[in-house]
Amino acid sequence: MTEREKMIQGLLYDPMDKELIKGRLNARALLRKIEEIPQDKERQRRHLFKELFAETGERFYIENSFKCDYGYNIYWGEDAYANFGCTILDVAPVHIGENVMLAPSVMIMTATHPLEAKARNSGKEYAKPITIGDNVWIGAGAIVNPGVTIGENSVIGSGAVVTKDVVPNVFAAGNPCRVIKSIAN
Repeated sequence: MTEREKMIQGLLYDPMDKELIKGRLNARALLRKIEEIPQDKERQRRHLFKELFAETGERFYIENSFKCDYGYNIYWGEDAYANFGCTILDVAPVHIGENVMLAPSVMIMTATHPLEAKARNSGKEYAKPITIGDNVWIGAGAIVNPGVTIGENSVIGSGAVVTKDVVPNVFAAGNPCRVIKSIAN
């Protein structure tokens, strides 16, 4: 099994593997090209995001200062939007639903490390996938941790640290994030 296959399956893998380094460098090169394209040339920018990501809708918009590890593990939904400074560590698959809104400085982090010092010091790491359902709004500065699913139509408050799944149709906020109230849809 390759290190990339281990990574995507959530197993311990070596991030210094040549194929993975090449993947990260490729993502950085594409992101630099995207940053250089004026925002009014959205068709060109969208074309490069389609090259970077595993899958996208036809209509989506991502503001500048977007960062990711590989891109090839990101599935970006139709009419999904990311404001300035979005970061996605896509070591495992990240599924962004349709009509998702990510406010400035949202961080979506699939990457994690062993808790035990000896294993952590080995340099190996692993990841857990993240799924964000349709019609979700994530507020500014929120952090979505590895393995989390956010249910459709939910809203995550600014600055929230999402450590566990969030059910559909709720407003959730805080650190750690917790459900505040239901939302009628």
